[in-house]
Amino acid sequence: MKVNQSAFPGKARSAAAQCRTFFFCGPDEAGSSAAAAQIHSLLPDPGERIELAGADIKRDPVLLSDEARSSSLFGDSRHIYVRATGEEAHDALKIHLEGEGDACPVLIVATSATDKSRTAKLLANRDDALVAMFYPPDLRSMTGTVRDLADRAGLRLEGDMAERIARASGLDQRLAAAEIEKLSVYLDSAQDRPAAVTRDVWDEIGAKTEEDGFMPIVNVALSGRPGALPAEIARMEATGTNPVTVLLAIERRVAQLSQLAARLGRNNDVSGFVAAEKQARRIFFKEARDIEEQLTTWRGANLDRLVARLTALHRKMLSNSQQAGTLLRHELTHIARVGARGRGRS
Repeated sequence: MKVNQSAFPGKARSAAAQCRTFFFCGPDEAGSSAAAAQIHSLLPDPGERIELAGADIKRDPVLLSDEARSSSLFGDSRHIYVRATGEEAHDALKIHLEGEGDACPVLIVATSATDKSRTAKLLANRDDALVAMFYPPDLRSMTGTVRDLADRAGLRLEGDMAERIARASGLDQRLAAAEIEKLSVYLDSAQDRPAAVTRDVWDEIGAKTEEDGFMPIVNVALSGRPGALPAEIARMEATGTNPVTVLLAIERRVAQLSQLAARLGRNNDVSGFVAAEKQARRIFFKEARDIEEQLTTWRGANLDRLVARLTALHRKMLSNSQQAGTLLRHELTHIARVGARGRGRS
């Protein structure tokens, strides 16, 4: 079956009970990953997680089917989690679906794939499979998501708290869910014992806003300011910021730029377009200047190359966590230099 982004929350529970293969795709990697985490939480008996990379199953297409039909060391249940790019999982998934015998659940998060990709078409018409595509949220939709998460956790968000949490989470559903969970534990809330989230509570334990945290380094790199980058990298290291967190923030901003570039099309009036998006509240007013600078550089082939490089960097950082900081510093320097050339800076 195939569901759209808005229908997924209502279908998730029945899909977890009915389906054995799940394909999450679209330009919002954070939304796809959050959906995979939700399905995992709803599986009747998820058991041990076996993680496979898209590059590995592309190189060895039989690997997925073998792992999905193998027993764990102690005979317990298991599930397979695949993080892939584009069509990397196609051949392996085709072999898996043609295999005989019971297989454990397979969850695939496919960056840069769509629900019209060859891989998605293998699953879209099957009753035992789910395909869901996710687009980057705007502030309004993420605010609604935060409210839904809070309702399920027994939290009443006072005033503009839902919007504040959405902004502080960088429009990332995973980070927003973590903040809601932290608030729920702190206030000992549940649906049968609701608690109110006030500004005082948020100021006490909530995340810093991205403006106070890691967004400066994101903007310095993507806006093409290599001269300012060393100071931001030093600040990142001094505050102990996780490099993967910074990478996720960059990926979210680039996903937003991709969505905006698609709407902008061949229109060269970037300034006018960003002003209209800000007026429609699809862009937060404090971010408009940075986004206008970045959208001027990161369009068309430049943007496609940036997405490909970030995808490769994500894979490298996850497989080599000890060198994550070094890998990120190198890539940020490259991005800033390309951005500077794109904006005519030295």
